This record gives sequence, C-alpha cells and structure tokens, in this order.
Amino acid sequence: MNKLVYSTDPDWQDPATSPAAQDSLFPDDGVIRLRRETKGRKGAGVICIYGVPAKDVGALAKQLKKQLGTGGAVKKGVIEIQGDRLAQIQTLLGKAGLKVKQVGG
Repeated sequence: MNKLVYSTDPDWQDPATSPAAQDSLFPDDGVIRLRRETKGRKGAGVICIYGVPAKDVGALAKQLKKQLGTGGAVKKGVIEIQGDRLAQIQTLLGKAGLKVKQVGG
C-alpha cells in the first residue's frame, strides 16, 4: 500500500478525514436504528440511536431524555440514552411518525 507523503494539488483532501470515510455503521436510508450497547461502559447498558438526520440530533436527544427522565449524550451524531429503555424509545419514535428498526441482539 502506498502512502501519500506530499501533494501539490490545492484541492486534495485526506481520504481518512473526508465525510465519506466518517459514515456511520448503517446506511442513510431514512430508517432510525436502535441498538443496545454495553461495550466500553463497564456493563452499563445504553441504547444507541443511529440514522437521525444531523440537523435533528440535538433536539431529538433532548426530547427523549426529557420524556424518559434519563440521562444521555450525543457522540459523533449518535444519540446514547442511558438504561435499557429500548421498547419505550421505539414506541416514542414510532408515535412521532419515524420508521424505527431494532438491530443487533
């Protein structure tokens, strides 16, 4: 594999930092995906929400945290809600008219 050391092209962008390289795990097809994760959290479970449009991530995270009465965060465009509240999140998003899909075990 060749590694680029220097380029004289003024429009050149590093492929590792381009937006295409920072895609999420799932396709951007309008479906919101819910996944329970515990890795790297010392066994504490969180529900990760993928596929939310970038402009709506903050508002949706705030709304879900308020309605569920729990904590959470937004990391790299992924909403993390603390606790095992998969069914509750799925019904709330479904009532809001969003297509929701559960992925993973």
